Order: sequence, then structure tokens, then C-alpha cells
Amino acid sequence: MEDGRPAFRRILLKLSGESLMGTLDYGADPERIAAIAEQVHRVADRGVQVAIVVGGGNIYRGLKGAAEGMDRATGDYMGMLATVLNALALQDALEKRGAHTRVQSAITISEVAEPYIRRRAMRHLEKGRIVIFAAGTGNPFFTTDTAAALRALEIHAEAILMAKNAVEGVYDADPRLNPDANFIPEITHHQAIERRLQVMDSTALSLCMDNMLPIYVFNVDDERNIDRIVSGERVGTVVTT
Repeated sequence: MEDGRPAFRRILLKLSGESLMGTLDYGADPERIAAIAEQVHRVADRGVQVAIVVGGGNIYRGLKGAAEGMDRATGDYMGMLATVLNALALQDALEKRGAHTRVQSAITISEVAEPYIRRRAMRHLEKGRIVIFAAGTGNPFFTTDTAAALRALEIHAEAILMAKNAVEGVYDADPRLNPDANFIPEITHHQAIERRLQVMDSTALSLCMDNMLPIYVFNVDDERNIDRIVSGERVGTVVTT
């Protein structure tokens, strides 16, 4: 915004597990987590209420061999536990920077995280705490993208910030495989679903479309991007109705 005030009062940041890997093949890179925590803390210090949904692909990728041929629901529960590990790593990095945080898990792990309670989550946000939602929706067959859309709507977030790893936003093909892929600065939810673009899964996109929730898809490698989006700048791809 021109007067320096944030363009959003409350946002939900979706971090894929892959965005925490850095240059690793799988697992979590402490330097990458620290860099993301620094960005989030900076935005929260500006008075923006920040909730985070984190994926588990970085850990689950290392378990793929073990999950081969496994029942889908069991594999999904393993993935949910992976997101809890990431949430705790992110919480630790944030608290080292002086941020106040809470982890809320959709599956009960009372020793390390609060249970997900919508009203409590909203109260934490109102008090300036960063809330990290772990374990997806708590249900198999739903991705953490769907969890991000669901939680964003439940807490009345004004936008989802969708962090991507090493790509600037949405393209008409995978830019890592096709050097001629075209960048798309703005698109509607409906077009993204129709064209099967890699924004988020179709269930999550439909939820956002039905509730007119905008999605900002951006490259998390640039450490200024979250702050720039919150300032109202055009960064990456905007998905709107």
C-alpha cells in the first residue's frame, strides 16, 4: 500500500514440504527454514495475522520406498505425521526470532501440539501469535492444499499465499521440464481447474473458487516476496474469481 500499511489483515501461507528442502534430495534444510521464518516474522511484526499450513513431501519423499504398495489411507497418515515434524521445525525457527507461535494439529498429539480448534486458532491470531496448522485436514485422501483452503476459509483469511520452490508462479507447462513454458501473471480459479494447471489440487481450487478466495502463487526463494505481496505489490501469479 502507498501509505506503508499492509494490504491484508490476515493471511494463510501454504508451504509445501519441498519448499523446506533447499538443495537437499529430501529432509529439511535448517538454513531454508530459518530464511522462511525470518520472512514470516517480519510480516507478523507489521501487524499482519499469519497462519501457516505446511506440507510433508520433503520427509515423505524419503519414505516412498517404504510406502510402496501400502494402503492409501495408511500412507496418507504417514504424510500427516511428516507435516507435524515440519511444523515443529518451523515453530522452533520462529521462536528463535522472538515470534510467539502455536502449532495446532488435526490429529491428536497432545504432548507437542494443541488440537485444532477453530475459535482458539482465531484467538491466537488476534493476539498476534503465528499459528501453524499441522496434519492436513486429519483425513486421508485430502492433500495439504485442501487443508490450506479449508483452514483459510475457516479463519476468514483474506488470501492464500502459495509458496513454490524455484518457480516464479503459474506456467502453462512445467518450466523445469519445458524451457518454452509461458508464465501466467493472472488467471481465474475456473481457468486453472479447466487447464489443469499446477496451482493446487482441484478440490482446493474449487473451495477457493466457490468462496472467492484469492491465491497468490510466488517463489519462496526470493526472501522479499512475502513482504512484497503483503505490501500490495504484484508478485508471481494471482488466481482470482
